[in-house]
Amino acid sequence: MTLAYNAFEMMTVTAARALQNGMTCFVGIGLPSEAANLARLTHAPEVVLIYESGTLQTKPDILPLSIGDGELCESALTTVAVPEMFRYWLQGGHIDVGFLGTAQIDKFANLNTTLIGDYQAPKVRLPGGGGAPEIASNAKEVFITLKHSSRAFVEAVDFITTLGFGRDGKGRDGVPNIGRGPTKVITDLCVLQPNADTKELVVTSLHPGVTREQVSEATGWPVRFAEPLAQTAEPNAEELEILRALKARTAAHHAKSISSEAAL
Repeated sequence: MTLAYNAFEMMTVTAARALQNGMTCFVGIGLPSEAANLARLTHAPEVVLIYESGTLQTKPDILPLSIGDGELCESALTTVAVPEMFRYWLQGGHIDVGFLGTAQIDKFANLNTTLIGDYQAPKVRLPGGGGAPEIASNAKEVFITLKHSSRAFVEAVDFITTLGFGRDGKGRDGVPNIGRGPTKVITDLCVLQPNADTKELVVTSLHPGVTREQVSEATGWPVRFAEPLAQTAEPNAEELEILRALKARTAAHHAKSISSEAAL
């Protein structure tokens, strides 16, 4: 039987599958959090999820709105001070994967969450880096997930908030005590990985029903495709059921919270 699913569910399931049981994962809010918690609720129940607010081995029943969401602290094994989180856990080399989102990404996997346009007179101000620059520098590897479009996938980001491989693909060469950097970029169309030599992002897997032409049109540089080019495995019934239930619980909880606040 063919299962019905949408592109965002395909992206989340694919991103979740990138995590393995027992990994320690520093999780960003939004799509990374959705994927990481789906992994925890399906094939990787022993994945250790850490959020920037200092929550260790958190197991939220709903998706947090921010790193300050009380659900993270309430469901965590313990909570530590933010300086300890960064100095001991992250800089100490205890994080296997940093799972990040972004506004812009370029062909060398540099991330921009600072601004769009010229630095002195930007068109748009973005939220900034938060802990992402430190996560990308100190985690053993980095996974990135975002919606695929030519606005997000640009040849060169307007500002490097978070280092991928620099402007020339050599930004990590010879730098001591730095992680491998981005190893997977998961979108609603495909999976990209850095070329071993040049570090330029290459499409290694197309999602079912997606064509090379679709990916090329949604990418702001002449993107290359691996040979052979794989096809991403479809979501299964369990993954879709658990993901949809998680999102439904989240929506119901936040709607209730808004109604309660409005009544005050």
